[in-house]
Amino acid sequence: MTSTTQHRFDLGDLSYVTSGNGPLVVLIHGVGLRADAWRGQIDTLSTEFTVMATDMPGHGASAAPVADMTLADYSNAITSTLPEPALVVGHSMGAMIALDMAIRFPDRVRGVAALNAIYKRSTAARDAVMERAASLDGRAMVDPNVTLERWFGAALTPEREACGSWLQDVDPAGYAMAYRVFAREDGPSDQQLRSLPCPALFVTGSEEPNSTPNMSRSMAELAPQGRAIVVDGAAHMMPMTHARQVNTALQEFAREVLQ
Repeated sequence: MTSTTQHRFDLGDLSYVTSGNGPLVVLIHGVGLRADAWRGQIDTLSTEFTVMATDMPGHGASAAPVADMTLADYSNAITSTLPEPALVVGHSMGAMIALDMAIRFPDRVRGVAALNAIYKRSTAARDAVMERAASLDGRAMVDPNVTLERWFGAALTPEREACGSWLQDVDPAGYAMAYRVFAREDGPSDQQLRSLPCPALFVTGSEEPNSTPNMSRSMAELAPQGRAIVVDGAAHMMPMTHARQVNTALQEFAREVLQ
């Protein structure tokens, strides 16, 4: 496997992996995953920064929510644990949360990096994600191979093995709740992007069919301090499969906004 479970500490109902010293970088994973998905980024960024990688509510070692959550609820939960203003980095649904934090809590977010973020899905993509959300009953997990096929294709890799393990271990209720939020949301509005007060980095893969390069470029064009990077050959699990390229982009961005 590409990652092992790392030591956690708890802040309220959330569990975190932490490493390093210096200005704060917060990492937020996507639906069905856990903080360990950021292992490659934690190892690199913690050489210069304090890194806190959270388990989202209902994921990893974080407590399952007792009531349905909205995107704002996820953002509020994570923001309330920050000991200082931070660079906030999110992947997939984590990117939704990170952008929402930057928009709603400008005094707590010094910069935002949105990896594989969605923005104005096509009708076909919206219908497909809503259909997947409707299939989840919150009691039993669906076959993870369907998701793994979408993320990795047919390739059998350590990254696929790790994600498969996390998808099998995740709390079904926490997964279903998060996926419904992910399906309902369509990315930040144009007005929110135009008013984004901090530097914003949008990164996706050239082979990403859902969080497409055009989505990242469009958001970067609207954000006053936005920029976009497209990682050649990468798809949805880019932070794991193309860690070197992602780490280089994040390290340079972190130095810019935090030092």
